Amino acid sequence: MYCVGETLLEKGENRTLQVIEKQLEIGLASLSKDDLRYVIIAYEPRWAIGTGRTASPEDIKEVHAMIRSLTKNDMKILYGGSVKPETVAEIMAIGGVNGCLVGDASLNAKDFSRIVQYKTGK
Repeated sequence: MYCVGETLLEKGENRTLQVIEKQLEIGLASLSKDDLRYVIIAYEPRWAIGTGRTASPEDIKEVHAMIRSLTKNDMKILYGGSVKPETVAEIMAIGGVNGCLVGDASLNAKDFSRIVQYKTGK
């Protein structure tokens, strides 16, 4: 699992894609194409971790598309950053999102269960 994401300052300076591209370049540099098939990348904006704020669907889609284009690989790309039962369906409906990296919500069994079962409506 390799997590990438920008700070609030970097987001405010419209440097999200630049920052993540650099993180991917550094973090994946030593891996062969064969090794990459074992890597899961999570876009987890640092400003969203534990804040209750989630990136917009447009931002998530743009970052996931950029990651996929740079890696040129069929690897799984997750979204993390204040994933909650109320936001999981919207996040999972975004093209290119293969799953969610759940943080604080996983500490509450009821919330985590709702996230895991969001498709079934249970």
